[in-house]
Amino acid sequence: MGANPAFLKTAGPDAKISRWRRWRRWLLALPFLFAAASVLQVLALRFVDPPLSAFMVARQLEAWTEGDWSFRIQHAWRDLDRIAPSLPLSVVAAEDQNFAGHNGFDFKAIEKARASNAKGRRLRGASTLSQQVAKNLFLWQGSNRASRWVRKGFEVWYTLLIETFWPKSRILEMHVNIAEFGDGVYGAQAASRHYWGKDASRLSPAESARLAAVLPAPRRYNARNPGPYVQRRANWIQRQVRQIGGAAYLEQLD
Repeated sequence: MGANPAFLKTAGPDAKISRWRRWRRWLLALPFLFAAASVLQVLALRFVDPPLSAFMVARQLEAWTEGDWSFRIQHAWRDLDRIAPSLPLSVVAAEDQNFAGHNGFDFKAIEKARASNAKGRRLRGASTLSQQVAKNLFLWQGSNRASRWVRKGFEVWYTLLIETFWPKSRILEMHVNIAEFGDGVYGAQAASRHYWGKDASRLSPAESARLAAVLPAPRRYNARNPGPYVQRRANWIQRQVRQIGGAAYLEQLD
């Protein structure tokens, strides 16, 4: 039997070119599809409280990969008005005192950190609360230099979206609900229950300052039994809370 001319035509060079063009259109469309999907994602999360974050999922998978099948993430959402004001104030005082005024990026802090790093000293504080929310909620921990740079690009994009579509009060609410305050302990309510067996609304200023003080390394430090570093930092945070205006600070957030 002779070959089917239609089949030969389909399998020829023209068909390969056609397939390549279709793939190319899809590849060109991917950035726009991602942009649209991420905008919808951020818009939805302005009103919907997430049950988990990307970092929570990654930590749970890490534990299972290591064979720790009993490990469970501790997390329970609490609205900002059901959390003691001293905790969000302590977090702002510790992590991002320019939070109310910047648009997601604290360029003065970034330059200060860059200059310090150039001298061989590592300075914390260049990453804003908005950037931390973007990273913790949506992204992953980079395992190598290339991966970290890619993640940083996504972090910038999500930070811009968060600052565009969320009020500052929502950003702060999200942060205190997904920040890691201990190994597998995420958010104000889980941390308050884990360390002191009480609701997040009953946290004292000293307890809140300790929770904020462990944020540099929550798997190394303990808010319930603080060592000298955490206690010194907690005392400094309480002074900074008064410096930024105390409870009145929260009232200025949109």
